[in-house]
Amino acid sequence: MRFLTGKIQRLGIEWNRRSLDEGDFYAICERHSVELIESPMRVSGFYFRAGGRDFIAMDTSLHGLPRLAVMFHELAHFLFHVPETGAAARFHGVGRSTRTEIEADIFALCALIPKVWIETRRPEDLIDEGFSLEMVTSRQKIHDRYGI
Repeated sequence: MRFLTGKIQRLGIEWNRRSLDEGDFYAICERHSVELIESPMRVSGFYFRAGGRDFIAMDTSLHGLPRLAVMFHELAHFLFHVPETGAAARFHGVGRSTRTEIEADIFALCALIPKVWIETRRPEDLIDEGFSLEMVTSRQKIHDRYGI
């Protein structure tokens, strides 16, 4: 995890210090020339690389916090798991939990629920703000295990 947090710090974003929003997502994508494609899909989202270009595809039915969670999850695949050469694809919520999926989930949860919120707010307050019980519970586990 230290390797990833160091890499994230070098990005110069306020990850895990404040709740990132859609504007932050678009700014990071623009800075790194990642194109967002929105379309009705059977999966919530996926990252792919084709022809030397990077794309994040999102299902148009997603809104609010679930949409943001998928956006930052797929962005994590670009930031940490992009291949040196060739085409690649990473699908949100498809297949078993691999190291790369766990890292992408951690990145997304810390982007949306910063450390200070876990330390100063009750889980009930976060749920009242729209976060699911699963998101809050998972975020608490990340804090307890990794200290982030």
